[in-house]
Amino acid sequence: MEKTTARSISWLPVLCLLAGGGWLLTGCGQGQEAPPVAPKPNIIYILADDLGYGDLGAYGQQRIETPNLDRLAASGIRFTRHYAGAPVCAPSRYMLLTGKHSGHSYIRGNDEWADRGPVWDYRAMARDSTLEGQRPLPESEVLLPEKLQEAGYRTGMFGKWGLGAPHTNSIPTERGFDYFYGYNCQRQAHTYYPLHLYENNRRVHLENDTIAPHSGFEPGVALRDYGRFDQQDYAPDLIFDAMDRFIREGDGSPIFVYWATPIPHVPLQAPERWISYYRDKFGPEPPYESGPDSGYFPQEFPRAAYAAMISYLDEQVGRLLDRLAASGLLENTLILFSSDNGPSYAGGADPDWFDSGGPFRETYGRGKGFVYEGGIRVPLIASWPGAIAAGQVTDHLSAQYDLMATLAGLAGFEVPSEGDGISFLPTLTGRGTQQKHDQLVWAFPEYGGQLALRSGPWKVVLRELNNPAENPAPELYNLDEDPGEGTDLSERFPEMLDSLLGVLAQEYEVPEIAKFRLTEWESRLEQANSRN
Repeated sequence: MEKTTARSISWLPVLCLLAGGGWLLTGCGQGQEAPPVAPKPNIIYILADDLGYGDLGAYGQQRIETPNLDRLAASGIRFTRHYAGAPVCAPSRYMLLTGKHSGHSYIRGNDEWADRGPVWDYRAMARDSTLEGQRPLPESEVLLPEKLQEAGYRTGMFGKWGLGAPHTNSIPTERGFDYFYGYNCQRQAHTYYPLHLYENNRRVHLENDTIAPHSGFEPGVALRDYGRFDQQDYAPDLIFDAMDRFIREGDGSPIFVYWATPIPHVPLQAPERWISYYRDKFGPEPPYESGPDSGYFPQEFPRAAYAAMISYLDEQVGRLLDRLAASGLLENTLILFSSDNGPSYAGGADPDWFDSGGPFRETYGRGKGFVYEGGIRVPLIASWPGAIAAGQVTDHLSAQYDLMATLAGLAGFEVPSEGDGISFLPTLTGRGTQQKHDQLVWAFPEYGGQLALRSGPWKVVLRELNNPAENPAPELYNLDEDPGEGTDLSERFPEMLDSLLGVLAQEYEVPEIAKFRLTEWESRLEQANSRN
C-alpha cells in the first residue's frame, strides 16, 4: 500500500489555481503575466480541549447551544472524517504543530518530565517555576509557527501550550510565536483560577488564592461550599482579551493566531450566568464531589457547568467573529475550529448524557484516552468568506497533522520533508486535485499501550501492548458499515487484517523516549524480523 504524503506533492498547480483566484502571487509559467497580488490570508486556528465530535449543534448536539460555531460552520465547510493525532492533550498538539503522525513522533503521550521533582505539587510549582511544564521538544524539531514566521506572518499563541517547560528552549516564543499568553503547563490548567499565567517567558500573577487542582471536600464536612473553588480571575477571560489585543494591534502583516482554549477540559468551572441558564434548562441534577487529592474540583451542577463552558466558548467565538468583521479583517481570514481529542469521562463530565461522541461511543474505554473513534474523531470547521463556499459538508479523510501542508499552500513555505500530512486546501477552496491518504496512523503508549490504523473504511485497533498478559487479539472494523466499532471483523477478513498490520509495522518507528515504547508490539516486530 503506497504511502501518500506531503513529500510527494507539487504545490505549483495548487498555487497557480489560487493565484488565478486573486489570492496569491506565484510563478505560474514563463511568459505569463502574473495576476494581481492580494494579501496573504490571516489564519486563526481554534483548538478546543476535550470537546467531543457531537458537542456542537452543527454536529448534532441537542442539549448544548452553540449558535456562533453553528454559524461558522454554515458560512464554510464542515468535515465529518477529521481526526486528532492522539487521544490526549500533549501528543495531539505536537502532531498538529509538526505535521507528523504518532508512529514517527518524538512526543507520543503526556510526559510531565517527572524526574525533576514533585511536578504534581501545585504549591511547589508556585514556589519553583522549574517544576512547571512538560518535556521540551528537540531543537531540531520544525514547528508550523516557525515556518509561518519565515513566510512573513506575525504569530501569536493563546491558551494551553504543554510542549515544553519554562526556562527551556521549548516555550512558545522560542518555537515560532512572536507573542504568547496563557498556561505554559497543562497541569496548571487543571484549574481555571490559577495563581498565574504566562506572558511570553514571565509569570503574570493573578488575583486568585492557592486552591490546588484536584482538591475536594474534607471527609466529614457537612456544609459543602462549592463557591470557594470559583475565584476572581477566570483564565479564559484573560486569554481571550490578550488575543483580542494581539489582533487589534497588528502592524499590517498577516497574522497567525493559535487559540488553544482549555475549554471544556475539566474541572467544571464556568461563568455563573451560563451555569444558571443551564440549571433552568436542565432542572435538578446530582452534584459531583471528590475527596482530597482525587478527582477534580467538586461541582454542584456538573451537567449545567459542562454545557455552560461550551456555550461560553461559543460566545467568545461570536465576539471574535464580530470584531474581525468590524475591523475589516474577516473577509481575508481563514478560521479553523477543532478539538485536541474526544470527550472526557472524568471530573463530573457526562459524555453519555450529552451524546458527546455523536455517532461514536464516548464513555471510558471509547472516548478520551483511547484510539477508538470516540477518542480521536473530532470536528473540523473551516470558514473563509469569498474563498470557501458556504454550507458545505465533506467526508474527505483528514488529520490534524495535515495542517502544516495545508497552510504551506497559503503562506508559501516549503513543507518539511519528514512530514506525514497532505494538504486539504483543494477541499477547502474547490480548486485543484485533492490528494488522499492511503492510511492514518496512531501509536499511543498510555492506557495500556495502543495502536490503530485507518485505510479507507477499514480500521485495525490493538490494545494492551504494554501489558502482554492481558493483550487481546487485534480488532478489525468497517467504519462505513459500523461507525460505532461494535462488530469485530478480524476473523471474517484475516487477509485484510494482515495487510493493515503490515502497513502499521512499516509506519511504526521505535520512539526515542523509553516511556513511549509499545513493548509487546516491538517484540512482535523483532520476532517477525528474525524469522525473515
